[in-house]
Amino acid sequence: MTKKLYLPLLMALVVALSSCSSKMGELSSDYFTVTPQVLEAIGGKVPATINGKFPEKYFNKKAVVEVTPVLKWNGGEAKGQSALFQGEKVEGNDQTISYKMGGNYTMKTSFDYVPEMAKSELYLEFKATIGKKTITIPAVKVADGVISTSELVEQTLGSANPANGDDAFQRIIKEKHDANIMFLIQQANIRSGELKTAKEFNEEVKNIDAAVNKKISNIEVSAYASPDGGVGLNTKLAENRQDNTAKVVNQNLKKAKVDAAIDTKYTAQDWEGFQELVSKSNIQDKELILRVLSMYSDPEQREQEIKNISSVYKNLADDILPQLRRSRLTLNYEIIGKSDEEIANLANSDAKQLNIEELLYATTLTNDPAKQEAIFMKATQIYPNDYRAYNNLGKLAYQAGNIDKAESYFKKAASINNAPEVNMNLGLIALIKGDKAAAESYLGKASGAKELNEALGNLYIAQGQYDKAVSAFGSTKTNSAALAQILAKDYNKAKSTLASVEKPDAYTEYLMAVLGARTNNASMVTSSLKNAIAKEPSLAKKAASDLEFAKYFTNADFMNVIK
Repeated sequence: MTKKLYLPLLMALVVALSSCSSKMGELSSDYFTVTPQVLEAIGGKVPATINGKFPEKYFNKKAVVEVTPVLKWNGGEAKGQSALFQGEKVEGNDQTISYKMGGNYTMKTSFDYVPEMAKSELYLEFKATIGKKTITIPAVKVADGVISTSELVEQTLGSANPANGDDAFQRIIKEKHDANIMFLIQQANIRSGELKTAKEFNEEVKNIDAAVNKKISNIEVSAYASPDGGVGLNTKLAENRQDNTAKVVNQNLKKAKVDAAIDTKYTAQDWEGFQELVSKSNIQDKELILRVLSMYSDPEQREQEIKNISSVYKNLADDILPQLRRSRLTLNYEIIGKSDEEIANLANSDAKQLNIEELLYATTLTNDPAKQEAIFMKATQIYPNDYRAYNNLGKLAYQAGNIDKAESYFKKAASINNAPEVNMNLGLIALIKGDKAAAESYLGKASGAKELNEALGNLYIAQGQYDKAVSAFGSTKTNSAALAQILAKDYNKAKSTLASVEKPDAYTEYLMAVLGARTNNASMVTSSLKNAIAKEPSLAKKAASDLEFAKYFTNADFMNVIK
């Protein structure tokens, strides 16, 4: 009788144990940790590292389990990269999990950020099969998300400084007029033909002196002797040439009734001029002569070594040395431009009387964007082939928040001149529109633009390279610079930057609130948010779901501000 009962009981126990080992039921969230604990958008992505564990005596030896991270929000979800795990009796190449010991695993995943993720939850979903049988394992919530502060770069870009197409206006332009009085070998007297040159030079002096917008600075007389002959002879010769030339210039100035300072000097042996003429010539053995000059510094030794090159010395004597026997006359003067008042009046009444530099400069004489725009428009009409007016119209549109209009002007400027400033500005437009690849391409062609480092700082934020962004911004005081410092956790510097923003806007205040939340300053959170929402009411809704403020969601003062 006992034997008959034993067999059925044994079979029932085997069935029960078999059934139990294949159940693979719900997993507790305690078996999972996620880094970071609250997900965060970085460079347009939401990365997460998931460390999980299958407990002991859980994983069926014949089971295959697919684990998929899924970020869920109201009305949507995004799936990450799945991972496969297998039991000990499954033939395959996936990670094997022991039934008796269980097993740990690590998954890395990343989601493309969308704004709806600001209020979302990360789940792990399981698809388990044992042979042809599907086992239901409930999904497990493992994290909250997403902190999206880095994505504020698209808003803070509005306070960035586009590159300006600067004018090259100079009120005082230094100019000079040169003439040469030539002498015969070992002579210092001025021949009649050279007196004519001196007279023509004097006529130019008279014209400059009579011009209402020109002022003579001085006249230089620089006399030279060629480097052939002894130093003593050439010193006296050069000095006499200086004195004789200055005498003629003084006489001519007196006749013309021009009062101008005359500065004189002489060079006994013009080795510098000799080297320059030889280097520009086609003389035979030119390189040998230049090598002699570099090897010897003593003038007499130089002269002797060059004379030893008998094959070329006659050419030097005929073609080079005569050009060095001279006095150079230099009239230095200044061209004095229009006054600010004249330029401003003409820009308004008769812009065609201004050159392009004066017209562009006129825009710096007013702080009224409407007046600046009007002047730039005139510049595009009068000087349509100059890119700067179009670029600067784009800058005005950008600063006014009209991004499409700004882009149109920047592209027009680029069609005229693919200048660094224009490429930098198009890079900013691309960043605002979320096209990081295009932005990087444009900024790569913007070398030389003064504001490039600031633009690169914005690009680095968008790419998630926060330390690099802080370095690029340097001492720049903009919302974007402060955002980079917050993301790099340099909170003291961020606070200083935000306090120094020249024209603080709603996002300046919002960033200050974020900074307050990160530094546990509740009063800074509420006061800054209140200011931000007063300037931009839509920020109340953003703050209500912004996980930067998660610990304030039950704070009465916070809730009163955002309601």
